[in-house]
Amino acid sequence: MMAVDDYEIRIKGRVSDSLLASFDGLDAEFEPAETVLRGSQLDQSALHGVLERVRLLGLELVEIRQVRAGKSP
Repeated sequence: MMAVDDYEIRIKGRVSDSLLASFDGLDAEFEPAETVLRGSQLDQSALHGVLERVRLLGLELVEIRQVRAGKSP
């Protein structure tokens, strides 16, 4: 069985609602200079899929971090 974790993915700038729709299942929050995507219970395959979408959409990845379930840093 693959391990699943919670992740916080930070993208430079404000991602439009139409682009956010391609990240179905992730919660989005806007900060002044970044869009923060949060995904719970992502396995490695799902995480790589999210990162590939970020790349294909031409978005700038700022940071990705593993977070404890139910908490954000």
